[in-house]
Amino acid sequence: MDLHSEFENSRFFNSARMDRRSADALAGLAAGITADGVVSLEEAQFLQRWLEANVAHLEDPVVNLLYQRLDLMLRDGVLDADESADLLHILRRFGGVELANTLPEQRYAAPNDLPFNHPVPELVCEGRLFVFTGTMAYGPRKACQQLVEERGGLIGGSVNKKTDFLIVGSIGNEQWRHSSYGLKIMRAVELRDSGVPLAILGEQHWSRAVLG
Repeated sequence: MDLHSEFENSRFFNSARMDRRSADALAGLAAGITADGVVSLEEAQFLQRWLEANVAHLEDPVVNLLYQRLDLMLRDGVLDADESADLLHILRRFGGVELANTLPEQRYAAPNDLPFNHPVPELVCEGRLFVFTGTMAYGPRKACQQLVEERGGLIGGSVNKKTDFLIVGSIGNEQWRHSSYGLKIMRAVELRDSGVPLAILGEQHWSRAVLG
């Protein structure tokens, strides 16, 4: 999913053709929902209903991105901790007052100093243990984990000596060292530097290997 093009084509969040009333309403909702640093199931369900009633029919790519992500997360009637964290990360971008005035490539950009493995190793799922961190452009973390499990891989919740691959979501956090998003990365770097055969890979490489 090309998030950059989604924002470039948006009538709400592209400053050249923005619907201010709708954009302000959505940004205000996002800011209110994320104010306490947690997104609850009730808040996610309310936002889904609001999108359906107010803007889902407009077929705007940014709204579609948020609506589709909510639909995938809420199909089982549960918003788990990973989904809540992913939704919080996304909504904070919608709620940011600077969003309308920044270039699309500045809004959803993976950090350029992440310690990915170079050269990039071959990614094999069968029998390997995967841990995910950050927000995945492909979809909710559970959907990404399911792809790995369907190919014989295993899923871990934290980074340890048994981890084979840490996959970093492409919706980046430019302050990754100072967030929970970065704690898994720093632990993985420590283990890798100590000789543990653990690879840190970006979502783009993971998706090419898994989806072809």
